[in-house]
Amino acid sequence: NVPVLILSFFQHALNSGIRRYHVAPVLCQRAKVAMSHFEPNEHINYEKLEKNINIVRKRLDRPLTLSEKIVYGHLDDPAKQEIERGKTYLRLRPDRVAMQDATAQMAMLQFISSGLPKVAVPSTIHCDHLIEAQSGGEKDLRRAKDINQEVYNFLATAGAKYGVGFWKPGSGIIHQVKCNYSYPGVMLIGTDSHTPNGGGLGGICIGVGGADAVDVMAGIPWELKCPKVIGVKLTGKLSGWSSPKDVILKVAGILTVKGGTGAIIEYHGPGVDSISCTGMATICNMGAEIGATTSIFPYNARMKKYLGKTGRADIAALADEFQQHLVPDSGCQYDQLIEINLSELKPHINGPFTPDLAHPVSDIGAVAEKEGWPVDIRVGLIGSCTNSSYEDMGRSAAVAKQALAHGLKCKSMFTITPGSEQIRATIERDGYAQILRDVGGLVLANACGPCIGQWDRKDIKKGEKNTIVTSYNRNFTGRNDANPETHAFVTSPEIVTALSIAGTLKFNPETDYLTGADGKKFKLEAPDADELPKLDFDPGQDTYQYPPKDGSGQHVDVSPTSQRLQLLEPFDKWDGKDLEDMLILIKVKGKCTTDHISAAGPWLKFRGHLDNISNNLLIGAINIENGKANSVRNALTQEFGPVPDTARYYKKMGVKWAVIGDENYGEGSSREHAALEPRHLGGRVIITKSFARIHETNLKKQGLLPLTFADPADYNKIHPVDKLSIVGLADFAPGKPLKCIIKHPNGSQETIMLNHTFNESQIEWFQAGSALNRMKELQQKSS
Repeated sequence: NVPVLILSFFQHALNSGIRRYHVAPVLCQRAKVAMSHFEPNEHINYEKLEKNINIVRKRLDRPLTLSEKIVYGHLDDPAKQEIERGKTYLRLRPDRVAMQDATAQMAMLQFISSGLPKVAVPSTIHCDHLIEAQSGGEKDLRRAKDINQEVYNFLATAGAKYGVGFWKPGSGIIHQVKCNYSYPGVMLIGTDSHTPNGGGLGGICIGVGGADAVDVMAGIPWELKCPKVIGVKLTGKLSGWSSPKDVILKVAGILTVKGGTGAIIEYHGPGVDSISCTGMATICNMGAEIGATTSIFPYNARMKKYLGKTGRADIAALADEFQQHLVPDSGCQYDQLIEINLSELKPHINGPFTPDLAHPVSDIGAVAEKEGWPVDIRVGLIGSCTNSSYEDMGRSAAVAKQALAHGLKCKSMFTITPGSEQIRATIERDGYAQILRDVGGLVLANACGPCIGQWDRKDIKKGEKNTIVTSYNRNFTGRNDANPETHAFVTSPEIVTALSIAGTLKFNPETDYLTGADGKKFKLEAPDADELPKLDFDPGQDTYQYPPKDGSGQHVDVSPTSQRLQLLEPFDKWDGKDLEDMLILIKVKGKCTTDHISAAGPWLKFRGHLDNISNNLLIGAINIENGKANSVRNALTQEFGPVPDTARYYKKMGVKWAVIGDENYGEGSSREHAALEPRHLGGRVIITKSFARIHETNLKKQGLLPLTFADPADYNKIHPVDKLSIVGLADFAPGKPLKCIIKHPNGSQETIMLNHTFNESQIEWFQAGSALNRMKELQQKSS
């Protein structure tokens, strides 16, 4: 086959009209282009994407959004699939899977349970979550390798046995490393909620739980409710202190943490071209904070430039040929349209305690004083999977360099997390890392670190009220340091750097002055930096383990006495009866994220051991009965105690239980442990006003019933001391509400109706006990 670049040359010559060449038929055959450097025998199949899109376009007879093109282009059966945005479930064939180490443990344990010999699609494991920030990159990495040796060995050997690529600890954060695998038109699923990062390269990249990943790795069509599409039209041009991060901070303020649920956010318009490829990735990454299924940008010259700089010009050339399928159709319709003029967009900072509480940086000082939030900044933290690109580090270094020129260093503690080994090596070579150290920064390991609570913080005591500013994506209560009194704000890396130099939320870099070491006042200039290095990226150390061609002889060791890993036992099947007289484990008051349901931080070490990690079940949720966390009434003993202990007691006594939740229950991380734990400890039903998308699916996958109040006001009819019965399960069917009988302690009863979103195959998961159980049933039937 002829290389794509040569073919492109001939086509350009023909199209330009400069001179006519005769192109032999053999030259018209498109060259095969590898999906990545690491899988030379796995090729991009734009022809299939094109064929599927054409089938669907003919059926729907209307212009398609970019999101629809890529999603419908991956349908298992485009000719017969029922398609209605927000209603039908699609059966899809994603191109690949990515897993971070904390969720990969349970995903690989489930894959092992499936009995399959090898993954059906290209898949990778990325070691980024288990490295605790303590004293600096090299020391922290060595410590993590020692502490987590058993887990890393399990993941490496499981990867080798089942054909999964393994990125060793120190490689970097999954979503930055994943840029090696993202390309325009790809459909990638990842076991982390910030998988949408890949939308910055024009792909549909969706965060899921481990059980969903197992489906794809097993070669089973993956189910997704047909997403709605929210359009964000960008006009104008970013300039000054405004950055790509401000786009998503603004959108979060508009849509809130649940406004994107069930939808893909599709950015378009003339303003798109003013944003770098990695800037687009930042915007897509944080789309998880508004509940979006994913976010995406259309293929453009900025993506082409990035692909070329990262050694993938062949992919860019191929994308050029298929560009009409990698951009939205003219006249396509969105379910909702938001317009943002980038020329008018001001720097934003969101928080505390929720990522959708948006403020212009110019206002935050006054707002903080009015609300009683600490204005002195204890720590500034830049990096994370959201903002650790070369451009991010360059803009931060540009701010730091100005402060150093006037004899200043950061007043606040200051940390830097490179997104990958490639970024670390490149910013070391180009001097950015040293500038950030000189201004007072500590360079941490290429890992998630404080963003996910992996932070051995020493400067405050738990319960001490304080403020931190980060370039991260999420700022739920206690998320970064396990201190519920830490007021965390998210903003761009350059604003974090400026505020850390000033040491206060009351500083506005656009208008305010600093005082140099010489006593003279000066104003920081808006930072400017290259989006990509002038030289090639420095790849740094080689940290990738290729899977062998034949891994069947590889041994995967899970010790029966391990405290870190535990082989899974199948969950019990539904007994065919209604769920009667269930106790209420907890009625949750207010926000309940997956951090509340299954905390991270020190609990990450148990992510491969279901029984051990179940000891953190709902310990962060607030009990409406007493306003406390991790304190619930045991209905059998009438004593108050920890939530996990109470759940274990009910399980021991053979009593089923339910959880009652509020709005957007389970928002945040994709961690399926938040679904596995209640199932493991005897839970059967979760009833809420509404669910976050990933968590609702995870609950279904593990054989639980996620149900919503037909009338949200019925939340107030249920009390923690009541008993609940779900009746009519023998007639459980898609779209048919279920009846819930509430039995009060005084003997009175009342009935309410509960809705669900189960389709026929998901009902089979419930009946089989879990999706994995159902997969095994189907395997046995087929064999």
